[in-house]
Amino acid sequence: MKKVSYLLAIAGFLAIMLGIALPPAMSVSDSKVSAPTDKIGSDCSFKGVPLHGKVKIVESFPDFKVKVVNSFPDLKVKIVNSFPDDCGEWQFTESFPDFKIQIVESFPDFSIQYVESFPGLP
Repeated sequence: MKKVSYLLAIAGFLAIMLGIALPPAMSVSDSKVSAPTDKIGSDCSFKGVPLHGKVKIVESFPDFKVKVVNSFPDLKVKIVNSFPDDCGEWQFTESFPDFKIQIVESFPDFSIQYVESFPGLP
C-alpha cells in the first residue's frame, strides 16, 4: 500500500509540474486513492432521482442501468400495484414513468434485489 501511495504522490507532483490535470480516480488525498462514488445516497436517491415511484423498463435510453442480483444489492425493491411512495417501492408502468431502467448483466449503475417485504436500502 505504501508503494501505491508513493507512486500516486510522484504522479501528483509530476502532474503539477507539467500542468496536467489528473482524473478523479488518480487524485491524491490523505494517502488514499479516491474513486468516484456513484452509489445510492442515504436519502434513497441516485443522481438526484428518488428511487421510488412509477418505473418503466426500456431497451434503450434508460435513466439507469440496473442489475438484478440475489444477494448484496444496493437497493431492495418491492413491486407494488399502487402508491409507490416509500424507498424501494416500484410500480411498473408503460406510460408517464418517474424514471426508466434497463436491465443489464454488466456495467450497471446499481444493483437491485426483488423482495416481498422491507424494501429500501439494505
